[in-house]
Amino acid sequence: MMEELLPESVVAVESYGDDEAAAATLYPEEQALLTRAVEKRRREFTAVRSCARRAMEKLGVPPGPVLPGERGAPQWPSGLIGSMTHCDGYSAAALARATDLVSLGIDAEPHLPLPAGVFDAVALPTEVDRLDRLGARTPAVHWDRLLFSAKESVYKAWFPLTRQWLDFSEADIDIVQGPATGGPVLSGRFRAQLLVPGPLVGGERVGAFDGRWTLQRGLVATAVTVPRA
Repeated sequence: MMEELLPESVVAVESYGDDEAAAATLYPEEQALLTRAVEKRRREFTAVRSCARRAMEKLGVPPGPVLPGERGAPQWPSGLIGSMTHCDGYSAAALARATDLVSLGIDAEPHLPLPAGVFDAVALPTEVDRLDRLGARTPAVHWDRLLFSAKESVYKAWFPLTRQWLDFSEADIDIVQGPATGGPVLSGRFRAQLLVPGPLVGGERVGAFDGRWTLQRGLVATAVTVPRA
């Protein structure tokens, strides 16, 4: 699912259910972060890092621990960029060489309505208007959850480039639905217009991030990539 959203230069590894966590092991420095974690947190932490290590192997990089850095952002081996995500029953990691892409962000969410009050906290008036139109055309999609996921992917791509917080209100996301396929899979693209000064990439100020989304297997997945200038 996730690799469908990403260019060929990105390696994406994903898992469904708890098999990945059951079969994986953690490095001691990772294990030390879980001394007080509940079992659900342990499973998610382990599964997503197993995905990350398999992605490293596919890129020809020796697998190693993936530790959280500033604001929890994963710290990757030198020369790699990447992103991870997990939700109930799903984990994924996406990695690429820093020579191929500047940054990337992925997110997956259950295809369910957002909890009460969350949509009002994350959506701009312009986004509400656009999602109302999308909802009128395709009411089966939980567009509020898709917007949230897109903003998460945008933030994950933004932070490694700026080391600064990006508020939900600082990116205006325009979601476009792709053509109907006649099957259970829906997909499309989105553009996040940054409402604060964007990062410098190759000496040029980036004003917007582009991404793709898909809805399948009861999940919403989004991905953003930032190409080299």
